[in-house]
Amino acid sequence: MNIPQDLRYTATHEWVREEEGLLVVGITDHAQEMLGDLVFAGEVEVGRRIGAGEVAAVVESVKAAADVYAPAAGEIVAFNDALSSNPQLLNQKPYEAWIFKLRPNAAPQGLLDAAGYREALGAQKKAP
Repeated sequence: MNIPQDLRYTATHEWVREEEGLLVVGITDHAQEMLGDLVFAGEVEVGRRIGAGEVAAVVESVKAAADVYAPAAGEIVAFNDALSSNPQLLNQKPYEAWIFKLRPNAAPQGLLDAAGYREALGAQKKAP
């Protein structure tokens, strides 16, 4: 499983990259693998003010739908329009195909580094 060292992660399987004062957010390789072939990504409201942990987007596959959560409070400033016509980009290049960008009110709290995310995945697999 691919877990890049240069990103931060949430326990709900989002990856986060800081870029010019914004948080760029996508879903992890693990998340896209568990969902399967994605057929939809969206419901992102550009301009919306959102709280940390609130649903910011939705992704759907042939077998399930999943919410994508904001890693921090702030304003959604962009949606990756390429996903409207090609949501499979999230399957093909999960760490390049971002879903939304967020201008945070403050630094995100509780993000995991690659080792912490790998450990969290291991704990989830062991849970009954």
